[in-house]
Amino acid sequence: MKILLVEDEPDLGASIKRKLSKEKYIVDWVLDGTEAWGYLENQWTQYTLAIFDWLLPGISGLELCKRLRVHGNPLPVLMLTAKDSMADKVAGLDAGADDYLIKPFGMAELLARLRALQRRSPQFQPQQLQVGSLILDYGSGTACYQQPNGNSQVISLTKKEFHLLEYFMKRPNQILSREQLLSHLYTLNAERVSNVVAAQIRLLRRKLSEHGCDDFIETVPSMGYRFNSSDAN
Repeated sequence: MKILLVEDEPDLGASIKRKLSKEKYIVDWVLDGTEAWGYLENQWTQYTLAIFDWLLPGISGLELCKRLRVHGNPLPVLMLTAKDSMADKVAGLDAGADDYLIKPFGMAELLARLRALQRRSPQFQPQQLQVGSLILDYGSGTACYQQPNGNSQVISLTKKEFHLLEYFMKRPNQILSREQLLSHLYTLNAERVSNVVAAQIRLLRRKLSEHGCDDFIETVPSMGYRFNSSDAN
């Protein structure tokens, strides 16, 4: 699950990102509203949730919300602000924010509000994602392969492997480019090695193959990769 965090206070932004990363979220953190709008305008479908500070350099969090809703963008937004008057809360919600968190706040409350937004969101993910005989379990961070003989194989996954497999399983039989996979797996400012996608897919394929899941991920020459749902049946 990928979150766009827009917070211009360096200490708070770093603290939020660190906590969310420990909870297995992938977090893109930017400090400027104008930069944030560039990502929202061009690749908002990469994100499951957004966290906006109200007061930002460039475009404010309030204006970011308004722009999203004017464009018909349903991305769930949690607004962070020190503004605690009723009028300010109403203004934030009317602008399109889905929830409102007053500074200072505890990280436990932040996580609880994000979970609540996920439950209310049309993008809410169930506890499991299944394609054919392959099941991805969000609670345990593992995959389970139901073999033709009736036996089950539990496949332990790293954080990157889990997110990569999830991305494929949500898009069965679609050709996914290296750039799409790179954007999903890594945050905006992460150092990216040229062959990192191929290397990550090689590791995932090896792990799947060790548990009887052969040929699930196909290389499409000059185009990218495809998860074959027929092979998962």
